[in-house]
Amino acid sequence: MAGKSPRRHTLLLVALSFCWALVLFASPVHAATKEVVFIPGRQSHGWSGHAYNADCKLLAGILNKNVSGIEAVVLEGGWPKKPSTLEDAAAIVIACDGNSLIGAESNWKALDQLAKKGVGIAFMHYALDPGKRYGPYVKSWIGGYYEQHWSVNPSWLAKFETLPDHPITRGVKPFTIHDEWYYHMRFVDSMKGVTPILTAIPPDSTRKRPDGPHSGNPTVRGRMGLPEHVAWAYERPDGSRGFGCTGGHTHWVYAQNDFRKLMLNAVCWIAKIEVPAGGVPTPTPTVAEMEANLQGNRPGNWSAERTRQTIERLNER
Repeated sequence: MAGKSPRRHTLLLVALSFCWALVLFASPVHAATKEVVFIPGRQSHGWSGHAYNADCKLLAGILNKNVSGIEAVVLEGGWPKKPSTLEDAAAIVIACDGNSLIGAESNWKALDQLAKKGVGIAFMHYALDPGKRYGPYVKSWIGGYYEQHWSVNPSWLAKFETLPDHPITRGVKPFTIHDEWYYHMRFVDSMKGVTPILTAIPPDSTRKRPDGPHSGNPTVRGRMGLPEHVAWAYERPDGSRGFGCTGGHTHWVYAQNDFRKLMLNAVCWIAKIEVPAGGVPTPTPTVAEMEANLQGNRPGNWSAERTRQTIERLNER
């Protein structure tokens, strides 16, 4: 820098620093990454039923591999003891048996505060049945919930013949799949802000069960032949988002390409991450990927070949 005055030298260094700052902040490497937190409850129905940990890890792994701008993490071992653990989350996905995971009222209230800050929230399968006391909270977060003596939980073959035009359905084709599909959920008044995502007509046989907290009631029996919503998106009054899906009793449903893509799209949507035009890329899982993280003892009559056949059968057209 010989021959240049100290003032010109300083100005040149400032200009260079400014240029480097522009380059760094414009670089995709420094784009904001949104954190999605999956919180699974314990596996409770044998080797492949209510396998929440395996479900969540499968979805999180696909998101991390195929969606830029997302960091999906799975928190194991119960509800986080430190509320600060969830402070940076853009979205929280909860999968568990009833209220077995969230537990204390203080945890519900902490989650409520996160929802009021705009955090997206999704509830999967049995998590939608939190009990009467906390049900209204869930309804305010995701637009609906399982209300005992109003909703029912039969297993049936659901034929999703049409899908709405929504970011969650991008790249998803109509599909048919057997699962424990809860229906007749308790939604917000007039379903304001709710967009049904998966809708099908249950067999009449599922409406003929006796009265009980999960089996049946006169209102359900009076809806013979009518469609029911089993997955939905919700835009809260403040513009933040929620999602509910009543399916997922068995881990194998996640091997179905359209159902899995829909769930991945939903997680992106509640986190306000742009869903790709063709949906989240998600190749058909391998046997190893589907069997990973399942807990308990494999049934004696279940082989890797049977898993392969299950994956293949679920994706037949």
